[in-house]
Amino acid sequence: MNIITLPEVGSTSTYLRESLPDAPAGTVVVTHCQSAGRGQRGNSWEAEPGRNLTFSVLLRPEGIVASAQYAISEAVAVAIVDTLAPLVPEPELLAIKWPNDIYYCDRKLCGILIENTLSGMSIVRSIAGVGININQREFRSDAPNPVSLWQITGSEYQLEPLLERVCQAIIDNVSIVGTVQGHEPIANRYRRKLWRREGLHPYRLPDGDTFMASIESVAPTGHLTLRHNDNTLTTHAFKEVASII
Repeated sequence: MNIITLPEVGSTSTYLRESLPDAPAGTVVVTHCQSAGRGQRGNSWEAEPGRNLTFSVLLRPEGIVASAQYAISEAVAVAIVDTLAPLVPEPELLAIKWPNDIYYCDRKLCGILIENTLSGMSIVRSIAGVGININQREFRSDAPNPVSLWQITGSEYQLEPLLERVCQAIIDNVSIVGTVQGHEPIANRYRRKLWRREGLHPYRLPDGDTFMASIESVAPTGHLTLRHNDNTLTTHAFKEVASII
């Protein structure tokens, strides 16, 4: 693991992709101030400078074909949940909101954005961009439900040791997820930790229609299958359905 610290940068993922295209696996770019961080659906990511972890990890997974690239998202999300679990009072409330945000109860603790590069039918490079709310005490953006570790526990955390633990867990998971022996336990762990994995919950379609459903399964492609309250099944790609908080 090679950690590169930048005082300020627009996006750690963009920096890795454009400035360090040939960097080895395990290269980490972290910044105290990220001015153009992106979340899922193109949303910006609010992070008070010097109070949180905003970083990207360069990964070169082996044995993962394009059709199964969601395994990388699973590996990264599980690594973060497992690293944060010992720090919170009720680790069972840590969950993965499909496709790969990390929630504590019904509030967003961490955002993840994966960028994969293909060669033929295989993944040759992945950049995992991660933002974890650590010591921030107040959020001022219009994001509906952010939360930080400090807000959960009332404790301050040293950022560098936590960064190293999270990144090592991500690197370790991705190094084995391309094998049957590695992927199955990670995929099972991912499914067990899904937010709202039990019971009926509200969802919204892009046209504004809402419905109640439960999670039936998540495919290797990342598609989410929901069971509606009339027992019918529908399958959705990312951005084709959204949970209602």
